[in-house]
Amino acid sequence: MSTEHIDDVSGISTTGHEWDGIKELNNPLPRWWVITFYITIAWAIGYTIAYPAWPMLSSATRGVLGYSSRNDVKNELAAAEAAKGKYVAAIQAKTVSEIAADDALREFAVAAGGATFKVNCVQCHGSGAQGSAGFPNLNDDDWLWGGNAEQLEQTIMHGIRFASNPDTRQSEMPAFGDIITGDQIKQVSAYVASLSGPVQDKGLIEPGAKVFAENCVACHDANAKGNREFGVPDLTDAIWLYGSGETAIAAQVRVPKHGVMPAWIGRLGETKVKELAVYVHSLGGGE
Repeated sequence: MSTEHIDDVSGISTTGHEWDGIKELNNPLPRWWVITFYITIAWAIGYTIAYPAWPMLSSATRGVLGYSSRNDVKNELAAAEAAKGKYVAAIQAKTVSEIAADDALREFAVAAGGATFKVNCVQCHGSGAQGSAGFPNLNDDDWLWGGNAEQLEQTIMHGIRFASNPDTRQSEMPAFGDIITGDQIKQVSAYVASLSGPVQDKGLIEPGAKVFAENCVACHDANAKGNREFGVPDLTDAIWLYGSGETAIAAQVRVPKHGVMPAWIGRLGETKVKELAVYVHSLGGGE
């Protein structure tokens, strides 16, 4: 039978252990601490009974209250949908121009369209809609098919060169590498570059203008301003989709690149397409 050790100074029993001459008194725990400890145990047991708690093979105990955080989320989403219901209904009933002209609807559409843009469009156009090589900047006022609200809606809705949508925007530049000579490509590239900046060899400009007149004016027009009806770019504004300079222009003349934009109507629906159009129109380049 073990012997109880009593501290000589306090008269209280010790745990019987000693470390470097230091002994630990065997005082009882404070009553308030013991009561609190038992309360937490009771609360924990009650919690596991009332709420979902114990994991099982394919589910968990449901709890007697039937609480579900998923239901909370579902109810909050339903409340949010109800709160914005009047705005959504108004957007469905109005044109994008009418939406843009209504302060309250425009504010709602810009916020909703911005959220949709961040999920679906930033992968190509960038988080700030600034674009990159092959993907247009949506902040400027350079538009292939027009930049008013309805034209933007049409482009977003049906896409560009999107084969599965019969109403998609279509434009295609011929590969002039099979039509004109290498020297002519060099000349016309110098001429096009000269329309918005300096060129390396000014002697190529005049023959390049002749090549342009014979091969390019049908689409780009005699003044090289392009044609929005057919999505033909303006060659005089120093805004380039696939790179500037004579080398980049020559590459596009020789074997042109043609980007593809999805038709978003099937994935997003008409309401979100309208919101997106209003959002893009609000970025600064809308007409």
